[in-house]
Amino acid sequence: MRVLVVGSGGREHALAWKLSQSPLINKIYAAPGNGGLSILAECVDIAVDDLEKLVDFAHKNNIDLTVVGPELPLVLGIVDLFQQKGLKIFGPTKKAAQIEGSKSFAKEFMRKYHIPTGSFRIFTNKEEASDFVNSATYPLVIKADGLAAGKGVIVAEEKNSARDAIEKIMVDKIFAEAGAKLVIEEFLVGEEVTVLAFTDGKNIVPMVPSRDHKRVYDGDIGPNTGGMGAVAPTTIVSERKTQEIYDEILEPTISGLEREGCSFKGILYAGLMMTEVGPKVLEYNCRFGDPETQVVLPLLKNDLAEILLSIIDGDLDLEKIEWEQKFAVCVALASGGYPDKYEKNIEIFGLNKLDKEKSRDLQIFHAGTRRSVDRFFTTGGRVLGITCVDESMEKAIKRCYAAIEYIKFNGMHFRKDIGYKVSGLRKEYY
Repeated sequence: MRVLVVGSGGREHALAWKLSQSPLINKIYAAPGNGGLSILAECVDIAVDDLEKLVDFAHKNNIDLTVVGPELPLVLGIVDLFQQKGLKIFGPTKKAAQIEGSKSFAKEFMRKYHIPTGSFRIFTNKEEASDFVNSATYPLVIKADGLAAGKGVIVAEEKNSARDAIEKIMVDKIFAEAGAKLVIEEFLVGEEVTVLAFTDGKNIVPMVPSRDHKRVYDGDIGPNTGGMGAVAPTTIVSERKTQEIYDEILEPTISGLEREGCSFKGILYAGLMMTEVGPKVLEYNCRFGDPETQVVLPLLKNDLAEILLSIIDGDLDLEKIEWEQKFAVCVALASGGYPDKYEKNIEIFGLNKLDKEKSRDLQIFHAGTRRSVDRFFTTGGRVLGITCVDESMEKAIKRCYAAIEYIKFNGMHFRKDIGYKVSGLRKEYY
């Protein structure tokens, strides 16, 4: 099989890495790819939102399977376009991808199908939104309705910060047209977890639960990022809670979308808050998470290509998906200044040394890099994801941070507390 992976981040590198282990696959392309991906795949210079060029490339190069990493092409309708051309592609249709593409659609959908989530209001008018926050209970969560690369969420602790957030989103347009409509919702208290699930539109197979660390600084402070690290499986979700998530969230979501006339085939991402009264949905995504993919896929025993093909064909086998009984930890190494302005084209040192230490249980997933012969340079905010797998969370964390000591680039920063928090004198693992 010839496979095309669409995207350029750590998620796409992890997907290509896992797909490369399949005996079904003999050639992988990545569009546009990155420095690390160029070792596994042939990178082609096509942007993820240039759907016509992507479908033309797939057609001319006899691509047997296209796997879409990021949300943007899915929301734009890449799956519909490929299907119209008779090309096999993994991911939900444009209509089904609304579950991520529009937060207002997702919230109204959850209300209609009684899926637990926080209370909310939707606004298209700045004055009405400002009037609402004047008398609201705080804190509040203010979200741009459309896609904002995982950064379109602002937590407001009081009235002035809420009004400022509304001004920035609706007037200053810091998230461009994604902020033309706002969702303002209650602030949920608890532990945040991610449950990804394989689904063919009827059958649903949850993956091991994971926890993403979105805030830029230790102790979960600072602005939101695309994710500074992740762990899997998280001990926050027990077997009983996993069943509750399936019964009250995953199954009603997939069956509800079917009833809405937009059957969902692909990866359903449920971002959840484990509250005192049970799990509630913070957000849906319509694809593999990033960086969650970098800790979930290393624990998957199965051939990923076989699973993806079975989903496309509508015959996902619930009984055959198996997971390693281990723990995975990923720490993101970021450019100085991220998630705000940062410099690019900074040389990365130490990767060759770390390559000698690499094994099946230690992987370097490239996100924002380019390769020039045998040298690598930064091109993005999140640069690398270092993933380690071990028999305990504690051991995986220690190995991960030991591996990071090999790597250096100017401005490099990363969180030092991925996978745990300090409570008093105790270290509690996620």
